[in-house]
Amino acid sequence: MSVLRVGLALFLALTVTNVKCSAIPASKSSVQIQPFGAIASGEKTDLYVLTNSRGMVVAITNYGATVVSIKVPDRAGKFADVVLGFDTAKEYEDGTAHIGGTVGRYANRIAHGSFTLAGKTYTLPKNNGENTLHGGLRSFDKKIWVAKEVASKEGVAVEFTYVSPDGEEGFPGTMTVTVMFTLLNAKNELRIDYNASTDKPTVVNLTNHSYFNLAGQGTGDILSQTLQLNGSKFTPVDAGLIPTGELRSVKGTPFDFTKPVAIGERINAEDEQLKLGRGYDHNWVLDRKTGFSGIELAAVARDPKSGRVLEVLTTEPGIQFYTGNFLDGTAHGKGGMVYEQRYAFCLETQHFPDSPNHAGFPSTTLFPSRPFHSTTILRFSVK
Repeated sequence: MSVLRVGLALFLALTVTNVKCSAIPASKSSVQIQPFGAIASGEKTDLYVLTNSRGMVVAITNYGATVVSIKVPDRAGKFADVVLGFDTAKEYEDGTAHIGGTVGRYANRIAHGSFTLAGKTYTLPKNNGENTLHGGLRSFDKKIWVAKEVASKEGVAVEFTYVSPDGEEGFPGTMTVTVMFTLLNAKNELRIDYNASTDKPTVVNLTNHSYFNLAGQGTGDILSQTLQLNGSKFTPVDAGLIPTGELRSVKGTPFDFTKPVAIGERINAEDEQLKLGRGYDHNWVLDRKTGFSGIELAAVARDPKSGRVLEVLTTEPGIQFYTGNFLDGTAHGKGGMVYEQRYAFCLETQHFPDSPNHAGFPSTTLFPSRPFHSTTILRFSVK
């Protein structure tokens, strides 16, 4: 293990981990920049460590605009890191699960690696069987972004920018993407603001792919943690995990999370959709009241033992709930933690999978005259 990795792992491990809230003196919020190692090309990366006055710490790297660490307290005031991740940029480069990354141009799946826009068919690389997943062979989470600290009255913020050239991974148009992470001072909230613009019509679907375990990363499975989703319908899938186009009611099915339910309570039920996904790996249609502009509550997750609660609020029409079904213990994360199947869950706020091929889904077309904007808030508390 390199000196850099040992030092960084020690830094991440010691930064308010397992320290009582009462022991943390009031301090000003801050942004610290740490080296995060080089990738295979030799390019160096950085880690931006955001701290608020309440002691919450969020670490984000400019490699993939990736959330590396989120440390929040439990009901006893002890802090733990609640997202999966790695100790160096090279491990993210080598990883295949998009852990913590900003994915695009198109998060989730596009059927048969193709879509038609304005009468022209575009062909994308197939990296998930016969389909395209998370934007192709090198998603946005495999790129080095330009980072800068941004002044904010609400807290500390870092903005990441990436310019995707025309034709990258088969997508049309030069698209400029910015993702700003703001750690609020008054609350333990991480706000993520996405913006995208293009010089010709294209498609866009951006999300953050953090894997959460509210008991602490690497501590075990998430099956006893509870989840409530503000969605009375979901989009069932075929064998390739591509939506069939149906918006199906969750009532009377293992997909009904309209009230809090333990994630593992029905995950192994005799249900065709669960068998296709090897668990939950589906998009819920959010029951929105304000169109696609207002920020509304989408999901609430809770760990009964620690009392940690995660609320997800978003302007997006859908949320992909994924239970780490394809984690298999081969990935060794921060501090050498082994990530087994169902050791984490994802709540990916997004437009629906394969929307460019479904006229009845909310449109993901991006025009030069109408820039894209989306906001997601991760709100942490205890109960």
